Amino acid sequence: MTPDLLDAQLTAFRSKFARLKAELQKAIVGYDELLTDTLTAIFSQGHVLLEGVPGLGKTHLVKMLSHVLGLSAGRVQCTPDLMPADILGTQIVNENEAGRRALIFEKGPVFANVVLVDEINRATPKTQAALLEVMQEHAVTSGGERHLLPDPFFVMATQNPMEMEGTYPLPEAQLDRFLLKLRVPFPSQHDLVEISRRTTGAEPPIIEPVMTGDELIGFQKALAHVAVADPVLHYAAALVLASHPDQSSLDRVRRYVAYGSSPRGMQALVRAARVRTVLDGRTAVVENDLRGVAKGCLRHRMILNFEGEAESVDVDGLVDELIQAVPVPGSARNAA
Repeated sequence: MTPDLLDAQLTAFRSKFARLKAELQKAIVGYDELLTDTLTAIFSQGHVLLEGVPGLGKTHLVKMLSHVLGLSAGRVQCTPDLMPADILGTQIVNENEAGRRALIFEKGPVFANVVLVDEINRATPKTQAALLEVMQEHAVTSGGERHLLPDPFFVMATQNPMEMEGTYPLPEAQLDRFLLKLRVPFPSQHDLVEISRRTTGAEPPIIEPVMTGDELIGFQKALAHVAVADPVLHYAAALVLASHPDQSSLDRVRRYVAYGSSPRGMQALVRAARVRTVLDGRTAVVENDLRGVAKGCLRHRMILNFEGEAESVDVDGLVDELIQAVPVPGSARNAA
């Protein structure tokens, strides 16, 4: 891609991003940062895990997102009795063109561009595991055959806080497949009043599609060309390594963390930082871009040990300490 073409694509991306966000804000009150982070994950080709108590509009956000992006949507409502075949699809006996009985694969709800997995931690571990291949390889294997999912493909999962009844913790391997884990805050008093105005009136807001799937793929490819210098990559690697108790200089990380971020955490940092860079009107990623996306990328990849769980240690606080502790290349602190 030539520099002129890349510049034109990135300029168009900034305009489209602003339009997408403005359209979403017709239906979603507040959550400015949450909308930016969710769209960042989409353009970074990653899945999103939204965590918050019931009733905060997580499901509504995902439904509106698929609509404004002009993509097909699928939904899975997780319950303890949900089976893998309910998500992926199953082999059924049907008659073929010759009139003979044959096994035919009946596709499940994951065969869509944007798949909402509602209350993912209410599904049993067996059903949660059914999503591992889907999220990593964008495919479903059934009856010895591999069925590819549509492109683009995203899983947008919602999760209740773990202290709520009837929930099953997501395994570390599955958490790692989410590019970002975002926390949905409770609305302010002003936002609550505005939510009431918009949702109890006679006419709901009209939301128009802003983009097509092909446009989305084009922007994703353009963003992959945003420059990331070696010192910035080394800084991202330093952030990831500092999350590991055996390599961190932070006492609290060594005391409370069992496992740190995987290499996927580094990939998430770089990909999400590229979107932030372009939105700020720059053409190369800097360390502050990485720091700005670090919480969403690392909070679900730092696994607390028993002591950390017992003391209810705030992982976001650990990430903040990590960001402050890792020196930025070229800074006075690093030079010292």
